[in-house]
Amino acid sequence: MLFRAFFLVLFWFVASVASAQDSSTSYAPADPNALPNVTGYEMVLDAKLTENGNSIERGMVWRIFRERPDADGKLPLVATAKGGTASVSLPAGTYLVHAAFGRAGATKRIALGSGGAKESFVLQAGGLKLSAESEGQAIPAKDLRFSIYELEQDEEGERKLIALNVAADRVIRLNTGTYHVLSRFGTINATVRADLVVKAGEVTEAVLQHRGANISMRLVSQIGGDPVANTSWAVLTEEGEEVFKSTSVSPSLILAEGTYEASVRNGDRNFRKSFVVEPGKNIRVEVLLN
Repeated sequence: MLFRAFFLVLFWFVASVASAQDSSTSYAPADPNALPNVTGYEMVLDAKLTENGNSIERGMVWRIFRERPDADGKLPLVATAKGGTASVSLPAGTYLVHAAFGRAGATKRIALGSGGAKESFVLQAGGLKLSAESEGQAIPAKDLRFSIYELEQDEEGERKLIALNVAADRVIRLNTGTYHVLSRFGTINATVRADLVVKAGEVTEAVLQHRGANISMRLVSQIGGDPVANTSWAVLTEEGEEVFKSTSVSPSLILAEGTYEASVRNGDRNFRKSFVVEPGKNIRVEVLLN
């Protein structure tokens, strides 16, 4: 699969703001009565993208759990913090601390005593920024969506989903590694895939290459005329598979390259016309009433 990737220094990446998510572990909700009025000790937490990098100043989400599961088998959440470096006061004990930066994260077991605790997390994380083009023409972000998966497949050939419907030109924070990316141009059949590497402290910019185009259709009484109302449309592939339906007067859609047939009904009459989609060439398909 054709694509090109660029690596950028991530000095601004650690300062950008994005929400953090963690859906891989089962946690209990925070219990407001979990911490009695006892003396607390300070736990100071910070995180870096790489061993020699600067501390992340914004965008971190810290979750602190008791070490032992509750009756439901979940880890009780006792404290949270957002931003960069965090300081929380907790009773002495051992805790599991999860640091999340976007979809990058790490977990440590921390023992907190009368002397407090200070812990630095090295996330070994970077970013992925995705866009696409067709025949050298940039595809508008509104027409693109990306899904990011783990590279490895399970016994059934499936990959674990990391992020769904990611917008173009948005930096997604990820742990270091190789990821499988699916790009959708429109919502029908124009897709492309690529395996992309994320390096710690860097942003991988990838421009994926699609082979599709925008198509508009109308039923007309003469070439270039106004569209006729009261129409219903279907688009079929060369193999006869229906890939699109609409009752719009002049529907627009995005298709992968190939040969198609437009079928339009007006009242009790049917009209058909074959057309070819070429990469990057937006066309209007006009079907004549006669």
